[in-house]
Amino acid sequence: MVKFLLFTLWLAIHPVHVSLLSIDFAPERGLFDVFLRIYYDDFLLDSGISSEDQKKLEFPDYDPFTKEIIENYVNEKLRIYVNGKQMSGGLQKTDLSDNELRMNLIIGPVKKVNSVTLQNLIMTSLYTDQANMTIVKINDFEQGVKLTAEETEMKIKLN
Repeated sequence: MVKFLLFTLWLAIHPVHVSLLSIDFAPERGLFDVFLRIYYDDFLLDSGISSEDQKKLEFPDYDPFTKEIIENYVNEKLRIYVNGKQMSGGLQKTDLSDNELRMNLIIGPVKKVNSVTLQNLIMTSLYTDQANMTIVKINDFEQGVKLTAEETEMKIKLN
């Protein structure tokens, strides 16, 4: 009975499968600032890391092991192509509180952005109702989209 009550309480606290992603191009630096927020328990499931490695994770992000795990996860699940070239994110900061994992990354350098293709696979293999809320800002262009398990990709062509 206690396990059932705890499970019901957990569902009430975390009933949705959602991530938030913001990608903002800073032309003066030639870099993309990336912010990602997901629930920590979803991250642990989706990352596929062993329970032994989960115990080694430390926050904030000064721990090299944790930084590597998160960067590998983000670069596997978020495939970002700028002008047809796949880009990788470098972790700058993490914050874990209230079961929310917040990450700041940078991508670049990029001189000029003509096109961006984003494939967001965060938790799409786990949940059919996954919603990956995404906002992309490049200069005067801004677009928000909800990516799902069925539609994982968005393409932006500038000029």
